[in-house]
Amino acid sequence: MKVWLDNYFSFTKREYNGLLLLIFLLLIVSVLPYGFEFYNNSKEAISATEQVSLNKLVIVNQDQKNNYTKIRTQIEDNESLISISLFKFDPNQINQEQWQKLGLSAKQAQSIINYRNKGGKFFKAEDLQKMYTISPRKYQQLAPFIDIENKASSYNKAVYTDKSTFAKEELVVVEINSADTVLLTEIKGIGPAFAKRIAKYREKLGGFYAKEQLMEVYGLDSLKYNEIKAQIRVNTANITQININTAEFDDMKNHPYLKFKQINAIIQYRKQHGKFKSIEDLKKVMVLTPQIIQNITPYLSF
Repeated sequence: MKVWLDNYFSFTKREYNGLLLLIFLLLIVSVLPYGFEFYNNSKEAISATEQVSLNKLVIVNQDQKNNYTKIRTQIEDNESLISISLFKFDPNQINQEQWQKLGLSAKQAQSIINYRNKGGKFFKAEDLQKMYTISPRKYQQLAPFIDIENKASSYNKAVYTDKSTFAKEELVVVEINSADTVLLTEIKGIGPAFAKRIAKYREKLGGFYAKEQLMEVYGLDSLKYNEIKAQIRVNTANITQININTAEFDDMKNHPYLKFKQINAIIQYRKQHGKFKSIEDLKKVMVLTPQIIQNITPYLSF
């Protein structure tokens, strides 16, 4: 009997592994329908939640629209109850009482006065439509009576047609290598902040040898330079020079035109080859480009 069982019901290791895999696949196939059903139910629940949120948003927007309509209707109803006395008016000039005569309530009139007090201005009749307190119906009623005075054109005619009315302001000319920060502010277009920057940069340079160097000051661009260049002059006698044959690293480290590598190269070349006799000797220092040499020449002495 045992032999018979072994012949018909025993498994090899390979058959046993195959049987386990088959059982595992059957379990997966059995569970899958339940998984799909759970996923579909979850998806439907999320969609329902989103639809509810969307419906709430639509209701809120509709409520806001209804509130706006109610407020507008209330304004128009109030306007119809106020006695009206229409007349030509400039919305930039009339007072609260005059606004009320035109048919606005005290609150509406005060709202427009507050707008003007904060710097608001009506440049054309259509600008009155921007006021929330003026309904479209009220604007149509007032529009034929709006008369805005063009002060700019009358001012131009009264002032600028007569050239003799004003004498041309004489500009101050400042020597920028000797001026202190107070005197620098006399230049039209230069405030205290720019004056301090110019003085600080001038100290690092040793002075300006050309007006154009002002454009190297932080924030002073070509537009600002063109605005002030007629008000400045440069005296190169006030430039502080560096003796290239005796200067040490600390004497040159703050100069805007020289970097540490270039300063070290100048000192090392001087130690190896002796004193510099002229600008031509500086050209032998490899790290000094022709542009750098041109920039620093006015600040060197030999």
